[in-house]
Amino acid sequence: PCDSTCPCYGFKKTECEMRHKYKKQLQLHHEAVVDVAIVGAGAAGLFAAIWAGKKGGEHSIQIAVLDSARKLGAKILVAGGGRCNVTHCQVAEHDFAGSSPAAIRKVLRRFSVKQTVQFFADAGVELKQEETGKLFPVSDSARTILQALLDQAQSVDAFITHPARVTDIDQLPCNGREKGRDKEPRLRVVSEEGVLLARHVIVCTGGKSLPKSGSDGSGYRLVEKLGHTITKPLVPALVPLTLVDGHWIRGLSGVTVPAAVTLSKASGKRMCTYSGSTLCTHLGLSGPSILDISRHWLIEQHADSDVRLHINWLPEHNEKILDDLLQEQRMGAFGVLRRWLPDRLARQLCLESGAPCTGDLTRSIRKKLVQSVTATPLPVQGDRGFAVAEATAGGVPLEEVQLETMESRKCPGLYLAGEVLDVDGRIGGFNFQWAWSSGFVAGSAVAKSVTEVNN
Repeated sequence: PCDSTCPCYGFKKTECEMRHKYKKQLQLHHEAVVDVAIVGAGAAGLFAAIWAGKKGGEHSIQIAVLDSARKLGAKILVAGGGRCNVTHCQVAEHDFAGSSPAAIRKVLRRFSVKQTVQFFADAGVELKQEETGKLFPVSDSARTILQALLDQAQSVDAFITHPARVTDIDQLPCNGREKGRDKEPRLRVVSEEGVLLARHVIVCTGGKSLPKSGSDGSGYRLVEKLGHTITKPLVPALVPLTLVDGHWIRGLSGVTVPAAVTLSKASGKRMCTYSGSTLCTHLGLSGPSILDISRHWLIEQHADSDVRLHINWLPEHNEKILDDLLQEQRMGAFGVLRRWLPDRLARQLCLESGAPCTGDLTRSIRKKLVQSVTATPLPVQGDRGFAVAEATAGGVPLEEVQLETMESRKCPGLYLAGEVLDVDGRIGGFNFQWAWSSGFVAGSAVAKSVTEVNN
């Protein structure tokens, strides 16, 4: 049992057992040397560690993983409502924003959805595909995914130390050696638990979303010091939006409908549209359609662009179809709308457009109601912030890494993977697929480098 001298003292029994089983405390004595130090034990970090070990083959690669969080895998555990949306059945570069689609595609092709499914199957986790195309573990428990990753990391003898916040990464003098062609460490990793000298370092610290999980933006400072740039602005992605005080949508908290949200220029030119389940909240709007469009809205706001956001409550009906229905039906405006919309929403739309719930509509009122239903303006006041956001828009541009290896173009021996890069996907498992793909490329590249030198 743990006592006050144990790092697990005070933890719940299950958490304590997991730490004892998987932590394998790496004694960070003064400047211990390792082949690779991985900063961050989230999805990308664990995957990079696993593949560095697997691709090392018969060569034993010393892998140290440092994470600042007290509880490992917090982001994995809360993903998908606690079920962990591992990936999507179809993933393409156009499901992401940030860096160029061509660059994103090149990384995604290195580790596909099919390979992701096979990896977890080999690890004893079967995935199921839902109607939306999302893939979840059949257990419907995110802990199944975290456990599999930790088991796989243990199988390749990766040493995971946490909480161990990395506070600095320094380049060591090269002393004239050829880049990557010797066994000498190139980077010094300073953590609150000690110092490591590493031949390779993979930064997988995430962005700024859900800072309680450990991704508080500290990784950006580490890589900036080593010569990288961080895109501006950095904004929350996959985040609920808030509407101005007193807006009628805020009075419909709990109402959920399939809707389409469109971002357009002041001229009316459509910039992007996202469809899906949309949830009215006491602060504004949430749900997949809102989460997907949020990063685009926020980026435009920081650029002081004159843009508009509006919602179509009946995306399957265009203005003409709805106008015809309102003219043909004798059940009144409310009777027509309630065929597809919840009563509370249907009644509020009639009220906002001045349309009587029953009886005939004048042409002008009918046109106003059609406009309200198909293009309700959304006076967005703000967003729920990084504390609630599921991802970060922005990061290190992909042009600053070598896409074949994820190695930095600014600092030899440094690699980057996951959300610290300027890549963010829409909701549905896409951000996890980016973590698997980029983590695989980085881990595999490090293993190749180590084995070539050892040979």
